Amino acid sequence: MAGHSKWHNIQHKKGKADKARSSLFTKLLRYIVVAAQQGGGDPDMNFALRLAIQKAKAGNVPKDNIERAIKKGIGEASDGVIFEEGLYEGFGPGGVAILIEALTDNKNRAVSDIKYILSKKGGSSAGSGSVQWQFERKSVVRIAKDKKEALVNWEDIELELMDAGIDDISESEYGVEIISPVEQLKHILDICTKHTIEPEDSGLEWIPKETIEIDAPTQEKLNNLLEALDENDDVKEVYTNVA
Repeated sequence: MAGHSKWHNIQHKKGKADKARSSLFTKLLRYIVVAAQQGGGDPDMNFALRLAIQKAKAGNVPKDNIERAIKKGIGEASDGVIFEEGLYEGFGPGGVAILIEALTDNKNRAVSDIKYILSKKGGSSAGSGSVQWQFERKSVVRIAKDKKEALVNWEDIELELMDAGIDDISESEYGVEIISPVEQLKHILDICTKHTIEPEDSGLEWIPKETIEIDAPTQEKLNNLLEALDENDDVKEVYTNVA
């Protein structure tokens, strides 16, 4: 159930207006810059870069922009900006647990903006460790429903995935979600590549150990908070414990 809202968020992001899409492009290109800075510009040798490029392509980022971001990351077109990662914790309306991953060139600004958004939208910031314990770091691969249905040998692929040591595989109206230990992500993606499956989304995520149900008014308030966080350029991903 935890993946249902994530599937919805993926579809929502794809349907954003041009202005919001530009902000999404900025974030996706930032991931590429950082991955290239940390591991080099060859996606065959740099798995993090491979993932970042896949996400950018899934977000319809132009090829030229991707190539420029790689060059910036390896120093060929550097502007001197250094990005840092951060993990921030908070609570939303109804006591919903929230984990916020940030990727920023100014941590002070990021912290200030995130705290402001949380307080303005009915939430609150939380101390380190007060929320994170409710989540587990997992690898997640999502295959869209139409791509899964086009596979004539899905049952065999599913068995191969299970043999690879996944934790869970579930289906919804959006498609298939495969959850596995962090170290299995590359192996799961290699299986997808072997069967010419292009995932809708893949990466490392914070998965809630237990989920909660909230009523419609609280969900609407939470949606407004999550939307405001998502619109902030420094915010990379947001996770909640809502079912």
